[in-house]
Amino acid sequence: MSERWSPDSWRAKPVLQMPAYPDTAALAEVEAQLASFPPLVFAGEARNLRKALARVAAGEAFLLQGGDCAESFAEHGANNIRDFFRVFLQMAVVLTYAGAVPVVKLGRIAGQFAKPRSSPTEKVGGVELPSYRGDIVNDIAFTGQARTPDPQRQLMAYRQSAATLNLLRAFATGGFANLGSVHQWMLGFIKDSPQSRRYKELADRISEALNFMRACGLDLESHPELRATEFYTSHEALLLGYEQAMTRVDSTTGDWYATSGHLIWIGDRTRQLDHGHVEYFRGIRNPIGLKCGPSLKPDELLKLIDVLNPGNEPGRLTLITRFGSDKVADHLPGMIRAVQREGRVVVWSCDPMHGNTVSSTAGYKTRPFDRILSEVKSFFAIHAAEGSHAGGVHLEMTGKDVTECIGGARAITEEDLNDRYHTVCDPRLNAEQSIDMAFLIAELLKQERGSRFKPVPAAAGL
Repeated sequence: MSERWSPDSWRAKPVLQMPAYPDTAALAEVEAQLASFPPLVFAGEARNLRKALARVAAGEAFLLQGGDCAESFAEHGANNIRDFFRVFLQMAVVLTYAGAVPVVKLGRIAGQFAKPRSSPTEKVGGVELPSYRGDIVNDIAFTGQARTPDPQRQLMAYRQSAATLNLLRAFATGGFANLGSVHQWMLGFIKDSPQSRRYKELADRISEALNFMRACGLDLESHPELRATEFYTSHEALLLGYEQAMTRVDSTTGDWYATSGHLIWIGDRTRQLDHGHVEYFRGIRNPIGLKCGPSLKPDELLKLIDVLNPGNEPGRLTLITRFGSDKVADHLPGMIRAVQREGRVVVWSCDPMHGNTVSSTAGYKTRPFDRILSEVKSFFAIHAAEGSHAGGVHLEMTGKDVTECIGGARAITEEDLNDRYHTVCDPRLNAEQSIDMAFLIAELLKQERGSRFKPVPAAAGL
């Protein structure tokens, strides 16, 4: 890995999970167009996220990362984006207040369009077609035309990401995220849920604290931390041609940045040391993520860390573990010990979704809430036992009232899955289950807070 890096040096390496486009000339034309488009995010924003993640790595903050399993062209709309952001703010305020810890907010949004697949083809009724790889590649409809990879869809993904980012920035800085609006973040359809009372009580305490500060003569409007929030975007970078086209030189430093998202990550299926994805990631200066599944051995992980973060820079690398509730105890301790032994600085985050997917009796893919929570609890317990910091969670979730994961406070059953099973790929926590999870994680944060976390500054905001 000592050879010279360039944004296209990945093309000399083997690659997995990349679609086979029938018209390579059309693909090259689209990539050239993308290379001329404005960046979606900026190098300074990515550096700010890296600094925030450095605090997570040091045990001074917590990472909340979440969003759709795969964004959809058809479901793109202001209301869906608003509802997701509203639930995300609720989760963040629960963790910040109840857990007494600053929260770094990182959405799986504005770029999460491509999905890895276990098989390149899918067979239905004797007909075999290419697998659906996300809206940026092809369409979910099971026809030959719909499943043919179409490079024009990358242009649609760019435009939808730009529109989404525009709205998210407005929400984050334009008053919607003001802590004074904490009561208004409750979605209508969960007002009668078991968690609504807990959230309302917390919101009441926050409002009382704000009123007390006003009564003491503090001008809360002069504190931007209370009126706005930092919100970042992330996605799995599967389409390396798209990522290459969106890779730009930062004029202030001369470094290369991926401008498709603030943080991008390597999936568990594309982390081969000598392949194209690792080659691309080693050269960009963004904070990056690496999914770590059961097949990844500690010595392999150390080799990947050496390539992806050779300078051992805090905040550069987030390890997103995804084992399954029944396997986490077998794999996570060895990884933590190897990383600690070598003195590597990383953010440890738990993806409790992907290792806990099961099939219901009716054939739906689902995820039991109890298994998701069990992996999160084990993640915290193992880190505490190893003297490490359980730094964050990585959730597939939505702001909509779907029925895709079973269990939770409202106890969704397998029979309920048919009611509102809307995902185009993997099952997501709905808004109520997401807030439920936030309260449960806040309790885990409280348990380790005494020895791990520094007090939250008075103006830390959300």
